[in-house]
Amino acid sequence: MRILFLGDVVGRSGRETVAESLPQLRVSLRIDLAIVNAENASHGFGLAPEMARELLTAGADVITLGNHAWDRKEIIPFIADSPRLIRPLNFPPGTPGTGSALIELADGRKALVMNAMGRLFMDPLDCPFRLTAIELSRYKLGSTVSAIVVDFHAEATSEKMAFAHSFDGQVSLVVGTHTHCPSADHQILPGGTAFQSDAGMCGDYDSVIGMSKEGAASRFWRKMPGERLQPAEGETTICGLFVETDDATGLATRVEPLRLGGRLSQTMPSV
Repeated sequence: MRILFLGDVVGRSGRETVAESLPQLRVSLRIDLAIVNAENASHGFGLAPEMARELLTAGADVITLGNHAWDRKEIIPFIADSPRLIRPLNFPPGTPGTGSALIELADGRKALVMNAMGRLFMDPLDCPFRLTAIELSRYKLGSTVSAIVVDFHAEATSEKMAFAHSFDGQVSLVVGTHTHCPSADHQILPGGTAFQSDAGMCGDYDSVIGMSKEGAASRFWRKMPGERLQPAEGETTICGLFVETDDATGLATRVEPLRLGGRLSQTMPSV
């Protein structure tokens, strides 16, 4: 299975660039499963229903969220009826939506996409390790599902790495989101799980993690709250990760980063 994961979509420029580019990326890379983290798509904070529809129409099979999941209140009724929009599974019981999506491809293969959120330097939530293990107990990689992808939305690289090693061999890919800076540690772990600490963001990198650099920098200078942060709206770099898996085992055989457009060095997975 050929999987494309795109990191946090930030603001209008990120959203529009991903919606415009994703159809062609699916064709050129022969993508079977496309996943997009869009928790920052609405002015940098949250996701509106019409924006979710736009990304799904553009070719996202699943949209994942994170700590800004509920910043746009209108997403709450929408997520309850949108099985391809998922939020971290370790939110408390009774939270709207679900933390995983089972996707059936056109050829009949099935893929499980999961979303979990870390706890170090983040909101206190239920244990992502324990709840991920419980969810995985319902499936068997390479048997009941051909691939399993986990978007681990977390601040600390240590927690992301510990999470990935904990589930090495049980999932196809663990990819980190949230820090908006693409890490250079993409690899296949000893048990066959692909991993990258952070996929990076789909946004303007002439910024502070996607937000206007002037407003963000002033908060560090003055240590006082200022005006609401606004997304930078310059040219977008699309950042993500490409993974190819063995259908017999569900484990990764290839992992390559993707950086397209904007200010960062460019790299495209080989076809």
